[in-house]
Amino acid sequence: MEQHDYFVIARAVHVLGVVLWIGGVAFVTTVLIPAIKQFASPEERLQLFEQLESKFSFQAKFVTLATGISGYVMLDIIDGWNRYLYPQYWWMHLMTLVWAIFTLVLFVLEPLFLHQWFHKKAAKDSEQTFILVHKMHIFLLSLSLIAIAGAVAGSHGYAF
Repeated sequence: MEQHDYFVIARAVHVLGVVLWIGGVAFVTTVLIPAIKQFASPEERLQLFEQLESKFSFQAKFVTLATGISGYVMLDIIDGWNRYLYPQYWWMHLMTLVWAIFTLVLFVLEPLFLHQWFHKKAAKDSEQTFILVHKMHIFLLSLSLIAIAGAVAGSHGYAF
């Protein structure tokens, strides 16, 4: 296989990873959290949220890793590391930032303390906790969608 073939495979893995990852985040943000807030009692919210979102957790971790590895491979193949030096590649900076935030949350912060923090906070005030969690998801989804739009346009030559 030629280098171009590896790049094409890495790009396909990258796009599939982003679709599954950010698509899942979009579902959690726009459907799951609002539905839980609307239909579950404050006492049931935490259990229901964790039950449903835990099914997405493995997928999110797997595709986040696949997306990061494939992004690294593509950058390495095209020797595109210097793009981080130029502001017109802001979308690469944002993609990397979004990936770093999610990776940090999924692999470090959540296992270390976020899971316990969320439990304690939800037990004290379910309503405010879910409002906060929803706002955090909206912020991260918004950043992700801006990064995706910028990446699609930027990788096809559009200069902002």
